[in-house]
Amino acid sequence: MGVGKKRFADVVVGATQPQSVSAGAIEVRDAWQNNLRHVNLDIPKHAITVFVGLSGSGKSSLVFDTIAALSRRELNETFPSFTQQYLPKYGPPNVGRIDNLPVAIVIEQRRLSGNARSTLATYTGIYSLLRLLYSRVGKPFIGYSDSYSFNLPQGMCPRCQGLGFVEEVDESKLIDPDKSLNQGAITFVSFGPGTWRWARYANSGLFDLDKPIRNYSSEEYELLMHAPQQKLKNPPENWYKTALYEGVVPRIRRSILHKKEASKHQDAIAAVVSHQVCPECRGARLKPEALTVVVNGCNIAEVCAMDLVHVLGFLDSVTDPLAAEMVRELTVKVRSLVDIGLGYLTLGRDTGTLSGGEAQRIKIAKYLTSALSDMLYVLDEPSVGLHPHDIKLITKALRALKDKGNTILIVEHSPEVIALADHVVEIGPGAGKAGGEVVFQGTYAQLLESDTLTARCLKRPHEWPQQREPRGFFPLEHVTRNNVHDLSVDVPRGVMCVVSGVAGSGKSSLVAAFRESLAEDYVDLSQAGIGVNIRSTPATYMDILPDIRKLFGAANHVSVQLFSYNGKGACPLCKGKGVTITEMAFMDPVVQVCELCHGRRYSQQVLGYQYRGRGIYQVLSMPIDAAADFFADQPAIASKLGNMRRVGLGYLSLEQSLTTLSGGELQRLKLAFELGGRGRVYILDEPTAGLHMQDTAKLVDLFNGLVDAGNSLVIIEHNLDVISQADWLIDMGPDAGSYGGRLMYSGSPRAALAVPASKTGQALAAYRLQGKA
Repeated sequence: MGVGKKRFADVVVGATQPQSVSAGAIEVRDAWQNNLRHVNLDIPKHAITVFVGLSGSGKSSLVFDTIAALSRRELNETFPSFTQQYLPKYGPPNVGRIDNLPVAIVIEQRRLSGNARSTLATYTGIYSLLRLLYSRVGKPFIGYSDSYSFNLPQGMCPRCQGLGFVEEVDESKLIDPDKSLNQGAITFVSFGPGTWRWARYANSGLFDLDKPIRNYSSEEYELLMHAPQQKLKNPPENWYKTALYEGVVPRIRRSILHKKEASKHQDAIAAVVSHQVCPECRGARLKPEALTVVVNGCNIAEVCAMDLVHVLGFLDSVTDPLAAEMVRELTVKVRSLVDIGLGYLTLGRDTGTLSGGEAQRIKIAKYLTSALSDMLYVLDEPSVGLHPHDIKLITKALRALKDKGNTILIVEHSPEVIALADHVVEIGPGAGKAGGEVVFQGTYAQLLESDTLTARCLKRPHEWPQQREPRGFFPLEHVTRNNVHDLSVDVPRGVMCVVSGVAGSGKSSLVAAFRESLAEDYVDLSQAGIGVNIRSTPATYMDILPDIRKLFGAANHVSVQLFSYNGKGACPLCKGKGVTITEMAFMDPVVQVCELCHGRRYSQQVLGYQYRGRGIYQVLSMPIDAAADFFADQPAIASKLGNMRRVGLGYLSLEQSLTTLSGGELQRLKLAFELGGRGRVYILDEPTAGLHMQDTAKLVDLFNGLVDAGNSLVIIEHNLDVISQADWLIDMGPDAGSYGGRLMYSGSPRAALAVPASKTGQALAAYRLQGKA
């Protein structure tokens, strides 16, 4: 009995005392995913752990591909098998075991769905509460909350179906009136002679196929262009029995504009279709009756047009006792978004227009209002795209998320976020095969006392550079674009100029106006896509693969064409993609590694040929750093590989699909392709995104080399290591959205420290106090 009481007492005491290291830590044992070298690690729970190290060192392999992947996989396995088939598939990570693993929520830097019916208000659940508010206390009463939904027939505008815009098709660009159907009169893509869409008109028996369109009667033209879907009376023998006839315009609307195929024909659609504000609802999305209902003089569409700061003011004005609980919940949700620096957004903002950084902050704010605790939140570089002022807001939010009893894991390069950590883990010492080890774990203070690569970068003193003087200016006058109104500024020529300011302050709008004003050649290195697909790799983009194919062909005395995975050498099963893709109708397609070539893209015959003791796949799977050494005696290849190393992409493999690269990596790849020009203007958009501090320093050296060679650089950037080394600073602000769009400062970065209105100048001052400048 005494023993029993003792054991009971131990349990009670143990429950009230701080947890042991074992119970209070996520225990990772023998992790060997990707380049990880059988890592063993204890990660403290209910703390913020930041993972640092070079790009490609293994941080994401440990955090996302091992810890988060196992948590999500095991959570999915708790659901019935019927439900599991509709959930994302996570393969078993290469790890011995992980103990004390909480449920993981991954908050990535990924844009939200571009669905035209999804807005900030609908995504966050704010709109559902607003609809309820208007149905309870709005005057006059017209019905329940569905009456205010632009996604339901009860509330949507009948003209635009709740989209807020209508699509007008320019028929003059669809038809060449001087041609007949046989000559290709229907000019829209996939309607050409011989195509299955063209056959619907050619086989209908309704038209003279050799008659020019301009000779059609008005009845014939209406039938060709506007006839609604219908069954033909007495169709010709070659007409399919179940086929329906439909005019060109309604057919394009129905079968292309609002289908998956639209993404394949974006340029063609843009040439013939214009989006115009709905003339009936004027963009409000709702039926007229819903727009007559007001709360404190505002209808629901007018509230959605407000930015979040003004929404808080509107909610404060609602005093009806029936609305008290709804107002409280709405205020909590909206306040969390404002506190994280998104007060400039409107509730009606389409989610597809939000940046990856904005989407990530929205998700963080969403979880801050959640009742869940003891969760594992995993974040991927939350500082990307954020000004130091914004980073302070996001670090405050992350502390609040931890204080609710959660565990936070962050992969990060920003010194401001690293300083937030309760615990730091550095993976290294290098990248790729030279990484994959835990080289440090401890507190931030202990990191600064260590001699790791990240610690040396954090402690490295930075000095103001020898400032170059502009060689003239590009005048920008009376710029009005988005939130920028009638702004004039001179952009310096022949120097490194950084355009900075908080997220949403108008930087991109100003640079877009600058780009359009240029009368000379320029290199646009923005983070926009480069037309990549699953077959695109660094080797194809940099035009290195043809030279490698020639070397393999000559070494093996076979056709060069065999070493193309887009041609004769392709794996017969996956056709050179390395994966097989199964379309799932309305669900996301299922992508699996090819069972025959195991992702190597080539046929078994081709994989057997060698050059210098290595097969074609072995060569293409090399990191660029290793490939540069392997091809050191091949100048045409070595110079291009050297350029990729210069922009900090040495850790990528030659065969890595470009669809897996971040916006910052794609931008640096474009820079590597363009290196070597003289007397040109280079325009870059946050090129340091995803870069370790050491690689940022290399990039600054590269920028200086470009300027010294006679080029002009205009860079949108938040990174203080870059701003402090620039020759000129143009600072936008003071805040974001309608609160920004003004010029706060233009001149030397050093002189900006004395400008209180410049948030970038004040951030540089704090940076200097930390001993960094």
